[in-house]
This record gives sequence, C-alpha cells and structure tokens, in this order.
Amino acid sequence: MNTALLLASFAHAQVEVEEFALDNGMTFLLVPRTEQPNNVAAGWVAHVGSVNERPGITGISHFFEHMMFKGTTTIGTRDPERDAWFRSEQERVKSALDALVNEVNYDRYRHGEITNPHDASHDNAEMAALRAELAKLMEDHREVIVKNEMDALYSAEGGSDLNAFTSEDLTFYFTSVPSNKLELWAWLESDRLTDSVFREFYSERDVVHEERRLRVESTPTGVYDEQFEAMFWTSSPYSWPVIGWPSDLNSYTMAQARSYFETYYAPNNLTGVIVGDFDPATVKPLLTEYFSRLKAGPPVPPVVTTEVPALAEKRMNVECDCPNSFQVAYHTAPAGHPDDPVLTVISSLLNGRTGRLYRNLVEGKEIATDASARPDARRYAGAFYGTAQGREGVDPAKLEAAWHAQIDRLRTEPVGEAELQKVKNQYAADAYRRLQSNLWLMIQVGYNEHLDGWELLNDEPKKVQAVTTEDVQRVVQTYFTENNRAVGHYRRVEAGGN
Repeated sequence: MNTALLLASFAHAQVEVEEFALDNGMTFLLVPRTEQPNNVAAGWVAHVGSVNERPGITGISHFFEHMMFKGTTTIGTRDPERDAWFRSEQERVKSALDALVNEVNYDRYRHGEITNPHDASHDNAEMAALRAELAKLMEDHREVIVKNEMDALYSAEGGSDLNAFTSEDLTFYFTSVPSNKLELWAWLESDRLTDSVFREFYSERDVVHEERRLRVESTPTGVYDEQFEAMFWTSSPYSWPVIGWPSDLNSYTMAQARSYFETYYAPNNLTGVIVGDFDPATVKPLLTEYFSRLKAGPPVPPVVTTEVPALAEKRMNVECDCPNSFQVAYHTAPAGHPDDPVLTVISSLLNGRTGRLYRNLVEGKEIATDASARPDARRYAGAFYGTAQGREGVDPAKLEAAWHAQIDRLRTEPVGEAELQKVKNQYAADAYRRLQSNLWLMIQVGYNEHLDGWELLNDEPKKVQAVTTEDVQRVVQTYFTENNRAVGHYRRVEAGGN
C-alpha cells in the first residue's frame, strides 16, 4: 500500500469516543463498534500509580491491584460474619506486631545489632508469639474464603481476559464479556469499588514478595536495573519501583490502605472505558444505576515534585552473572509534549532489523547480539532508553562508543527523506493494526486518557507524520547530551567468581 492510501486508511479509522459523566465525578469513555460481534471489552482506570506514593508506602498501588480481586462481603467468602472476624483479628495482631517491630527491631537495626528489622529470626518472644498467632489466623481464615470467585463468575457467563496492571502512572482493571453481559460487569465492578474488604491483606504480602523475588531478585540484572532507575531519577517519585521497596511491603498498615483507597479509588478519580458491540443508549442507564452508588472522595493530592535539571552524567558499573551489556537513559519530555512524537520517530530510526543500531552494532561491527531504543513518555516526565548486549568478550565500553556514534550521526547528519518516510509508514501501519482488537483498543483509550487525554490516540499518528529531519536533529541536540544521561555497564562475572 502506498503512503497516501495507508494514511487515508488510518484517517478513516479514527476512533470516535463518547464521553459520559456521572454526578459523582466518574467518567466513562464509550466506543461502540461492530468489528467483533457480541463482544465488549470493558475496564476502568484508577488514576493512581507508584508516582502517587511516598517513601514508607512504595508499592501500595501495585498491592491494591492484588487486593481488588479478593472480593467483597458477598463475593469471595462462604461466611461473611466469620470472614469479618478473621479480618478484624488479623488486623489487631498485625498492628501489635508492627508496633513492636518499629519500637524494638528498628532500634536494634540502627545500632548495628541486626540487618533487617522485619526478619522473623530477629523476633523476641513476644513478637514470635504474635507472628505465630497471625499465621494461625490466616491459615484458619482459608476455611471461609472462596478463591477467585470473581473470575469464576465472569467465566461462567462467557467472560474472559479478567486482569489488571499497575504502572508508574495508573492502575488499569479490565475484562471482555459478551454484549448481553454488560450488566454483570457493571454490578461486579461497582460492587468491588463500593464494598472491597481487603481480604487476605497480610497473607497477600507474601505473594507480592514472591513476585518481587521472581521478577527482580532472581533475574541476573533485576536489582541492578532497579538501582539504575533510582540513580537516574533525582527528585521525581519515578525513582522507586512500581512493586515497591522490600521494607515498605512489610510496613504499610490497614489504616493507610483504607485512606489510600478512599482517596484514589473514589469515583472522581476513576475513568471507565467500554469498547465493542453495544448500544450507548442502553448502557448509560446501567452505568448510572450501578456506579452512581460510589461516593465521591476528597480531592486527589497533586504530584508536585518534578525532576530537577540534570547537571552531570551518572554512571553505574555492575559485575554480575550476565552477558556484557550497556544501557543508557536520557531525560526527555512527558506525554503530550510536542517533542514526544519526534522521540518516537528517533526510536524507530534506531530499532528493528533495518534500523541503525542493528545494522551497525549487530551486523556491521559485529559487537552486539542485540541493540534497541525505547522512548518512555509518562504523565509527569519522560525518558529515552538505549541498550546493547555484547557478543562474548566485548567490553561494555565498546558498546557504549558504538551507541554514541549512532546518536552523533543523528545529531550532525540530516536523516534522508526515504529513511524518514519508511519509519513513518511503519508507524502508521502499526497504529492501524492496534485498532483491530476491542481489548487492545480499550486499553489504549484508557491509557491515553490518563496520560494526556484519549485524543492522543488519534492525534499522535498525525504528529508522527509531520516530524521533519530538522525536528530529529533538534531533539537529539536538546536531550541526548552527556550531562543529561545515566549510563550503566554490566560485566560478566561467573556466579561465585571474582
């Protein structure tokens, strides 16, 4: 397909979104379409992510992603009264245990007597007794818990894809249902928003710890990549991981969780998104009936701490049981910024089998097995990442030099029109394909709505097409500077070696 036809196809596929708001402040974005008959993708965005946290409760946004699947007083339990008793008793015992840990073990930690205040091996007799009582309560509680009942309710009615994810900026809950089951979705989702009981609040911490161990601590570079991010961001709350710091996973209380929920899961901080085969005139009364029972919460505290200007390059040298590799990060622009589409084009020029990184580092110099670039435009700030994995014996410094050589080319040599148009065409084709699935379109609408408005979904492809070779040079010269970057070198050392 030639460029004109491709762009015409995309223009024809512009997403039409109807906005619908309730009196309690909850907004819905409705996208009726018939490409997938009798299928609807439905979800809602909680406008809260790790950027809204603070030291002491890092990871709590991701933890709520787990909590929201644990049910309500009517879903997830065989005996609501006993269930409530178990939850109350667990809170009482854990609060007493936390008070002792904070009073005794943190003092011992500060004086160098122990290395981890939360390690059970450092418990005194009173702590050990409380920990054993809590474990018994959690074990007995399982007798009245119905695991995964929400998923079972959806599945029994033809629903699928029930899931959620948490990012630095937002938390997104979604599923797919048959068109005639949208009332089921409205009931179940409004029920967990009005009546979540934070079941298994304490035992689920072990699940998150295990998730952290698998994703971060058990991977060759996980903990180093995490610390690279903490080094890269100086003042921004993007500096801590979405999954949270280990000590914070042990520390936040039920009272803090309730306060967090009441603030960030109130309807005035939520956006529902429905995409698929439905009639808005039929759906709006359902949304009003079920979601109007949510009570508006207090104003959401703004994120006011911005990233300070970078004044010097930061470097991190790592020895690990991993391939020799290199990574770099530059501070750039947030989503919606005029330079955001230019950064997208720059990444496309660098990426792929025909991109500059592969052609020069992998095929040309034969020093890398893989190399890539990635823009990351977030709500409050942006970054641009580059990575290269070396062939056996190739020093990371050589990978870094080859990366900078490609960046310097973009800085000093105008990109040819043919190369520039090729990546624009590929972007247009990819953007068109991303509109085909109800579920994927629903996620894009909700994600863009949080970043800078759902209209980004329609506007960004047009802005990419308008990027010029002069824009590419200007943006590289603006952001891709020595003082504006963090660099990481990873050198292979066999496990147990020197």
